[in-house]
Amino acid sequence: MDWVKRCPTASAAAREAAGLRWLATADGGPRVVAVHAVDGARLTLERVPDGGRPDASAAAAFGAALARMHAAGAAFWGAPPPGSGGDGTIGAAVLATSADARTAPATWGAFYARCRVLPHLRSAVGRGSVTAAGAAVIERVADRLAGGELDHPQPGLLALDAPARLHGDLWSGNVLWDAGGAVLIDPAAQGGHAETDLAMLALFGAPRLGEILAGYDGVSPLAPGWRDRVALHQLHPLLVHAELFGPSYGRDAVDAARGYLD
Repeated sequence: MDWVKRCPTASAAAREAAGLRWLATADGGPRVVAVHAVDGARLTLERVPDGGRPDASAAAAFGAALARMHAAGAAFWGAPPPGSGGDGTIGAAVLATSADARTAPATWGAFYARCRVLPHLRSAVGRGSVTAAGAAVIERVADRLAGGELDHPQPGLLALDAPARLHGDLWSGNVLWDAGGAVLIDPAAQGGHAETDLAMLALFGAPRLGEILAGYDGVSPLAPGWRDRVALHQLHPLLVHAELFGPSYGRDAVDAARGYLD
């Protein structure tokens, strides 16, 4: 039995379908919900039976598969899936990104500052979710990012300057579990840093996160210091949530940024 999802627009449906298909092509990657049809703003998707919470083995297997999906790579920082027509989304928030390699930032830090942190910071400030003092803190961190001071290696299967193939909105609600293991849904698929997906899993408490990370590390060893960078990679989704849901997330974003002041 299929499941019909109604997206806000036809372009949003096309983006989501393209993202699901792109993630599904990663050799040895996690299972991705199958797209059966795209009709305007309607997506017809495989229905995934609710399997509840994973056991330790399923969680570790998902981590290993996620590492292989990341290693499938992307053409450039912020690269959208082929056929997506441009930017991805996190929830209702459009991601500011370069859809063209000719204008894409050359480094992860520049990409993260220019195309992720600053656009959503401006919107959050405009909505009153981040104060002027808080914005100054985040802007100082964005300067450090743009200058390359906070660049860091990818996990072992990826080179430092090689963008990973990200799900892009990998909170626990977008990982379903059935009898066969994990199934990914609702991506904001893009090229980025692999630690971003892992930090998103941690943000809202993915079940058996320790086993997921152990499975990942066994296939693609995590770079030294990765634990110290979790909040840095959470800065962007926290700003998106501040933009959409208000000042409590804005305060969380400022707190996350404080750990990366020079």
